[in-house]
Amino acid sequence: MVHISTHMKNLQRRPRRLRANASVRDLVAEVSLRPEDLLYPIFVTEDPLVTEPQPIPSLPGQFRLPLAALPSRVRNLAALGLRAIMLFPVNNPSRKDPLGSYAVDPKGLAALAIDTIKQAVPNMLVFADVALDPYTDHGHDGLIDSKGDVLNDETVEALVLQSLVLAKAGADFVCPSDMMDGRIGAIRLALDAEGHQKTSILSYCAKFASAFYGPFRDAVGQKIRGLDKATYQLSPATRRQAFIEAELDTAEGADILMVKPAGPYLDILRDLREHSHLPLAAYQVSGEYSMIKAAAAQGWINETAAVFESLVGCKRAGADLIATYFAEQVLENLAKT
Repeated sequence: MVHISTHMKNLQRRPRRLRANASVRDLVAEVSLRPEDLLYPIFVTEDPLVTEPQPIPSLPGQFRLPLAALPSRVRNLAALGLRAIMLFPVNNPSRKDPLGSYAVDPKGLAALAIDTIKQAVPNMLVFADVALDPYTDHGHDGLIDSKGDVLNDETVEALVLQSLVLAKAGADFVCPSDMMDGRIGAIRLALDAEGHQKTSILSYCAKFASAFYGPFRDAVGQKIRGLDKATYQLSPATRRQAFIEAELDTAEGADILMVKPAGPYLDILRDLREHSHLPLAAYQVSGEYSMIKAAAAQGWINETAAVFESLVGCKRAGADLIATYFAEQVLENLAKT
């Protein structure tokens, strides 16, 4: 019988050598976080009663911003190194109707916010959400019939018009998050026909019907609870459908593919990375953010370490871009290193 000490003396491979100290660990790190990796979701409100940034209770540290506060906010983020903002309008309930008509108003909140950002920081990239749920009084991402079923083709026509309004306002990316069939091809065709060939499309090709969207719906003032979006968003129990969606959106002209949420669906992100040559984005959604914040507030986890680990996990799985509410916090930490 070989003595254990003899075996240990003859070890030729000691992987711990590459973990010996921080300098070695950094030297062999396979991924890292950079300011260029981050998309920061921000909420803009037209509520006349909101004259200062309004805290969002379910998203600690995040705010609804009045238009007047947007320029200074964007300049401060740019100074930290942020390159891109994901814009979400918080529309007044009086603006909402069954058809989501306000979505195609060229003087609407989203268009005004895009122009405001571009005036403040011209080279800040703006990713503008394309969906009808912030504009409909029923809360669905599309138009509905008398039975409450979401109409695909009629919705796509509305999304095309919304995309044109956002592109004309100066959006660099329009981001269909509705999961309607055929909308990427229809939007690309319309953008090109109207002279917006340079406007890119980030497609939420793999958006799952998730329980982790709750704080976001609070943030944008969606008061309808328990709304079933399973007829258009992907089921958490499916995997292959995400690849079908990705293949279709790629063929129709998407420039970037998005997986949402991030953490519970890193397997989808990893598989897409192995099969797609397009840039991939992951959205660390509001529920993921709030869980980390809540656990950290109780002293159960180290917030900075948990944020870093969760975002590096997205990069390791294949994300080129990460939409996260932690973007500002990460930028501040990167500036200290």
